[in-house]
Amino acid sequence: MRVQETTKNIPRMMSLDKKRRTFLKTAASAGAALAASSAFGPFIQTAAAKTITWNVQSSWNAETSGYTLFEEWCKGFKEKSDGALEIKPFPAESIASHNDALFKAVQKGILQGMNPFTVYWAEKIPSSVFLSSYPAGPDQPAQWDVMFDGLGMTQIARDIYAKHGLFYVGHIHHDANIIHSKKPVTSLADFKGLTLRVPGGMVAEVFQAFGAKTISLSSSDIFPALEKGTIDAADYVGPAVNWDLGFAQVTKYILFGPPSLMSVYQPVDLMDLTINLEAWNRLDNKLQTLVEQETRSYSYKHYIGIQKRNVEALKKFEEAGSTVTRMSQEDLHQFRKKAIPVWFNWAKKSPDATQVFKLQLDYMLNDIMGYITNDDIKGFSL
Repeated sequence: MRVQETTKNIPRMMSLDKKRRTFLKTAASAGAALAASSAFGPFIQTAAAKTITWNVQSSWNAETSGYTLFEEWCKGFKEKSDGALEIKPFPAESIASHNDALFKAVQKGILQGMNPFTVYWAEKIPSSVFLSSYPAGPDQPAQWDVMFDGLGMTQIARDIYAKHGLFYVGHIHHDANIIHSKKPVTSLADFKGLTLRVPGGMVAEVFQAFGAKTISLSSSDIFPALEKGTIDAADYVGPAVNWDLGFAQVTKYILFGPPSLMSVYQPVDLMDLTINLEAWNRLDNKLQTLVEQETRSYSYKHYIGIQKRNVEALKKFEEAGSTVTRMSQEDLHQFRKKAIPVWFNWAKKSPDATQVFKLQLDYMLNDIMGYITNDDIKGFSL
């Protein structure tokens, strides 16, 4: 899976076009200056102030609800660290213009860190598809907190990322993903023949099993693709950011999961904070602990902030004429039935993927969760 990031359609995706173009031009200039400088090391340190400066790029687009929360969090580090650590935030595509470039920029220390959607690294790190939610898998944020912080998945992730010269600080909650469409989609049967934007990987494979024609687009390309009719529907995050991106202008319908579940295919779409490994190792223990604690705190604040804005944004969608529909419980059952073979196929792509999925499989089989039974996975093995 590879999400191809471009900037050519950014000016069309938001109502604040002119303001956003000015912002991106400024950010691009800053990125060019950074790339042209000799300070390509894991961090830039000001000798006089002894301040470590990290440049961290997010996958959130400028001026969206997600990015404003991220920007606010980053700007608080200097004060919280008594001037020892400063984090300068950058929006999507401002320095590294696409995902592959972002990954490499952090590996090489051109950027000291990134705040990406973890699922973006499926090709580079197959196990990453299990470090964020996947079709019909664990669907509550607390379950992911338990797996990461209670069952040891954070350390497993750190061991995996270290092989790539990266340090996985921690997961960051934000939202479930929902589908916006130009025509009604009320059940799984309606996906047959539908041209649908999804992030690729497991998500694409499961929707393909129901007859959808899937395509992978960056967030900035979704609006123009819907506007032109290149695609019939698109998955992205929740109502707050999707409102910011203008989806109400080019779609009429919103599809959620069954009652009490926003999404069946990416119910807990996690982001994370990932830092260049050398940059991380140059922090003393006190600063490392601060960053870890602040990331946990931010995960909560980011999630709550996005959910609050979701409530407000969904009302705006409805006032703009959007119709909300929901899948049925039977749809969820059928979706999981198609998803299980895909789980096992992806788990076999690497020993690391097997290790992470085995932890989750045991948890889902446990009666505490009771998501699946041994009968559900009969005939499948790792």
